[in-house]
Amino acid sequence: MSKAVSRLSLGALPRAESVKLTITVPVELKVQLDAYAELHSRLHGPVEAVALIPHMLAAFIARDRGFKALSAKAAKPKTE
Repeated sequence: MSKAVSRLSLGALPRAESVKLTITVPVELKVQLDAYAELHSRLHGPVEAVALIPHMLAAFIARDRGFKALSAKAAKPKTE
């Protein structure tokens, strides 16, 4: 593996309580998820694409500045 590409955005997977959801994704996205899982497995040990999805979504939400700003605005108590 190239030294220029030695890590992925998604690191080792933590253990967490979970809730089962069922989603449908386009075939092209499933192919990309499988490719990502393959690379992730080389760096961190065996993992299936389906196990990566919750962590990818969590990372996306954690980095979404618009979501953070709007959530903070919505959480502020309204003054009269």
